[in-house]
Amino acid sequence: MARLVLQSTLLCLLRVGLGTQDSDSFLPHAPHNCPHKCVCAADLLDCAGLGLREVPVTLPAAAADLDLSHNGLQRLPPGWLAPLSRLRALHLNHNELEALGRGVFTNASGLRLLDLSSNALRALGRHDLDGLGALETLLLFNNHLAHLDERAFHRLGTLSRLYLGCNKLSSFSFNHLHGLGAAHLRILDLSSNHIGRTPVPDLAALPAFLKNGLYLHDNPLPCDCRLYHLLRRWHQRGLSAVSDFAREYTCLAFKVPDSRVRFFAHSRVFENCSVALAQDLERPEEQLHVQVGQSLRLHCNTSAPALRVAWVSPQHELLVAPGSRNGSIAVLADGSLAIGSVQPWHEGVFVCLATGPRLHHNQTHEYNVSVSFPHPEPDAFNTGFTTLLGCAVGLTLVLLYLFAPPCPGCRRCCRRTCHCCRRCRRWPQTPSPLRELSAQSSVLSTTPPDTPSRKASVHKHVVFLEPGRRGLNGRVQLAVAEDFDLYNPSGLRLKAGSESTSSTASEGLVMT
Repeated sequence: MARLVLQSTLLCLLRVGLGTQDSDSFLPHAPHNCPHKCVCAADLLDCAGLGLREVPVTLPAAAADLDLSHNGLQRLPPGWLAPLSRLRALHLNHNELEALGRGVFTNASGLRLLDLSSNALRALGRHDLDGLGALETLLLFNNHLAHLDERAFHRLGTLSRLYLGCNKLSSFSFNHLHGLGAAHLRILDLSSNHIGRTPVPDLAALPAFLKNGLYLHDNPLPCDCRLYHLLRRWHQRGLSAVSDFAREYTCLAFKVPDSRVRFFAHSRVFENCSVALAQDLERPEEQLHVQVGQSLRLHCNTSAPALRVAWVSPQHELLVAPGSRNGSIAVLADGSLAIGSVQPWHEGVFVCLATGPRLHHNQTHEYNVSVSFPHPEPDAFNTGFTTLLGCAVGLTLVLLYLFAPPCPGCRRCCRRTCHCCRRCRRWPQTPSPLRELSAQSSVLSTTPPDTPSRKASVHKHVVFLEPGRRGLNGRVQLAVAEDFDLYNPSGLRLKAGSESTSSTASEGLVMT
C-alpha cells in the first residue's frame, strides 16, 4: 500500500514539473493581434466591460463584429478602424465619449450597425459621420445631444433606422431631415427630447411610411390646433408611432413646464379648434380599385417638374428604373409606375418620391391600391330563357284551370278531380267530423277474430249513438269506423228524434 502511494505521489510531481516547464504548449494559441484580456472568436472581437480608457492599439483584421461597450473610452482617434476592412457592427455604447471628430470612421465603408448610445455626446458636426456610406442603423439615444448640424446625416444615404431619443434636442429640421434621405428611412425616434417648435406643414409632407415610424411622444409640444388635428388623424389611421404611445403625447397649454396636458385625454383644451385648419395639411391619398389580371399605371403628380423620381412599394422596396426585383413592376422613363398584370401582393400604399431644383426631396404622392378578384358574370341567355319558360308554363296552367272542363263521370262523386277516370280520385281534404269521431268508436264482433269457422264481414260496422247534448237541436251524432263507406250510406238507417229519444237510445247498437 505504501508503495502505491509513493508511486502516485511521484507521478503527480512529474506532471507538475512538466506543466511548469512547457505550460505554453498546453494552452491554445491566441489569434494574431488579439488585444490583451479581449475574447477573439472567429470574426468576433469582444472587449466589453474591461475598463478600457483608450482603444486597443492592435486589432485583428478578421473582426466583423467589435464590441467595446461598457468601458471608459473618452475619445476615438482618427483612422483607428483602418485595419478592420471587414467590420459590419461596432458597439461603443455605455462609454464616456463627448465628441467624435473628423476622420473617426475612415475605412468603415462596410459598417451596417453603429451603437453610440448611453454616452456623453453633446453635438454632431457635419463631418463626424463621414465614411459610413453603407450604415443602416444608428443608435444615438441617451446622450446629451443639444445640437445637430443641418447636414449631419447627408452622407448616410442608406440609413433606415435613426434613434435620437432621450437627448436634449429642442428642434429638428423635418423639411430636409438634416441631409438624410427619406427614401430608405423607416424609423425616426425623437421621443423624450425638448422639442417644442414643430412645423406642422413639414410633418404633414412626410411620406406615409415615415409617419408610421416617427416617434414624437414625451416632448413639450405646443397645444396647437393644427398639430392636434394632424396627430389625431394619424391616431385614427392607426399609425403605430402615435397609437402605441397615445398616452405619452403631451403639450403645453401655457408657457410653463407644469401646464402639460395629454393630447388625446383632454379634448376640452381643443374644443374651440376648427377642423378647417387641418383640411389642407395632408394631401389625401388616391384610392384605386383594380381586379387581378388588370394593368395599372400610376403617375407621380408633383407641383413642379421633378429631376428624379423613385417609388416605394407596399413591401417597402425602393423602386427605381427599370423596376422591382421580381420584374412585376416597372418604372418608366417619365417616372410613372406600370404593372402589367396586377396580383394580390400589389395591394397597399405606393408612395412616389420626387426630387428636383424646385422640390423638397420629401415631396410625395400616395396611391392606396385595393386588389380584388373578378366576379363571374351571369349568363344573360340562360337567365332570359329560364324566365321565358317559367312564364309560359305559368300561363298554360292558368288557362287550364280557367277553361278545361271537369271530368263528367266524376261530377257525382266530387267537384275537384285530377283527371277523367273510371273511378273518382278525390283531392286531399281535411278530415270530416265523422272521421274525427271515429277514434272514439270501437268495433264489436259476435265472433272472435281467432275463430277459423267464420270470417268477419268487411261490410259490417258498428255505429254508436251518443247521448244527446245541448246545442245539437235533436240531431244524432254518429261515430263510425274508419273504413265505413261514405260513398254508399244507404246501409245506415237512423232516425233522428228528440233530445230525450237520442238520450234513451244512446247505448243501442245498430248493425249494418
